[in-house]
Amino acid sequence: MRRHARSTLIAALGVALVAAAGTPAGARPRGPQPGAAGIGDSYYPGYGNGGYDVGHYDLVTRYDTATNELTATATLTARATQDLSAFNLDLFGLTVDAVTVDGAPARTARAGSELTVTPAAALAGGATFRTVVRYHGRPQLYDMPHTGKSGWFRTSDGVVVTGQPEGAASWFPCNDHPRDKATFTFAITVPKGRTAIANGVPRGTEAGADGWTTFRYAEDSPMAPYLTTATAGDFKLTVSDHGGRPVVFASKGAPSAPLRRTPEVVDYLAGLFGPYPFSSMGGIAGGDVPGLSFALEIQTRPVYSGSASDLSTVVHENAHQWFGDSVALHDWKDIWLNEGFATYAEWLWADAHGGPKADATFQQLYKQPQNAGHWAPATADPKVAGLFGSSVYTKGAMTLHALRRTVGDEKFFAVVRAWAARKKNANGTTAEFVALAGEVAGKDLSAFFQNWLYATTKPPAPPRALRPVSTLDARAARAYVAAFAVREATHRRF
Repeated sequence: MRRHARSTLIAALGVALVAAAGTPAGARPRGPQPGAAGIGDSYYPGYGNGGYDVGHYDLVTRYDTATNELTATATLTARATQDLSAFNLDLFGLTVDAVTVDGAPARTARAGSELTVTPAAALAGGATFRTVVRYHGRPQLYDMPHTGKSGWFRTSDGVVVTGQPEGAASWFPCNDHPRDKATFTFAITVPKGRTAIANGVPRGTEAGADGWTTFRYAEDSPMAPYLTTATAGDFKLTVSDHGGRPVVFASKGAPSAPLRRTPEVVDYLAGLFGPYPFSSMGGIAGGDVPGLSFALEIQTRPVYSGSASDLSTVVHENAHQWFGDSVALHDWKDIWLNEGFATYAEWLWADAHGGPKADATFQQLYKQPQNAGHWAPATADPKVAGLFGSSVYTKGAMTLHALRRTVGDEKFFAVVRAWAARKKNANGTTAEFVALAGEVAGKDLSAFFQNWLYATTKPPAPPRALRPVSTLDARAARAYVAAFAVREATHRRF
């Protein structure tokens, strides 16, 4: 993100003025200041923005699925966290037509993906303010470091939208970091005959006299911007009910059998992790989308490439509804708290549904040599290059199973449920998880987590197996691990 550079001469003059006024050197400047150009992520210091916290986004869009033309108005309700003279929003490429803050026209400047907004009057720290951005253009895909393309995946009949890690800014102005979660409302207008799908509870469909149709949705739980979608095209929309919650599927044709099992998967995971955290569920099977070779845990509406024919991926992405979506990471280095949990959920599902026992899968992986890919880099500090590597997914899951073997089933699942409950709709760090595990288990686990999360050598074997492992289990586990490696190589699950 853009920095506010100052010349050496101006800096020197500023020091002289401070000294003349009798203000101690190094004191913070008085009066309203611009918000920071980044939110402070240790891996991506330029991602997001400082100085404010968004509480709600209202996104009103009109999208021509044939021409890729987007015309939109984004209304952001936010709170200033400091006396604020200006603030930045993240926005890639699109043309900004007008911006107002609290109803008054604001000055704007663009630099790369930064939209700097200067209100007509400074904003007081603690004050709630309302920013309205009118914009238009043709959203694009953007290359993100170590994750490939993100954002606006064009199809022959519309678009599939995924945003990890900062692709949300490809289609709406936002504070694009998981640390700034907000609620959302969507009104997406598309040509008649096309369908639009966003997050949350469906709020009705309106057919206009002009031949366009508006689809409305509302997500009332806080959501990281990268977990939004505004997918549109030739989709079959299926809406049903499960336990009082809408179940929304969008697919090319009838939903696949694995996709239809989403409510069953959610019920199983709720038995392990605690109540499902959101007011709706479902999924989007994107079909044949050029460049989209992964699935992503879009909040309440996971997006799958193809037809969503892989049940283990459905389990993985729905486990993220607890770990990754409701409990979001505070810093991208904490990504194992998302991916380790989701991968372990796959093991638990297989264990309970005729596949290898989780302990057999763990032992099959544990006996692999030191040069196996999952032992390094450090699971809780994989650096940017290892952010979506095997040590985050596989060793992350192994860490959870090793913890289970160390503290026993009762305390382990108490830790998991407490983590989901205490951090619901919030953000969590590795240090907070480690502290909670020690608290719930009633023992010092610092050495255990040091070995499993931060060391790059094979940790000591955890103390005991949870159940005897038969030859059949071991054979099934070898096949499961081999199949898992193939899936990871050919079809990434975020």
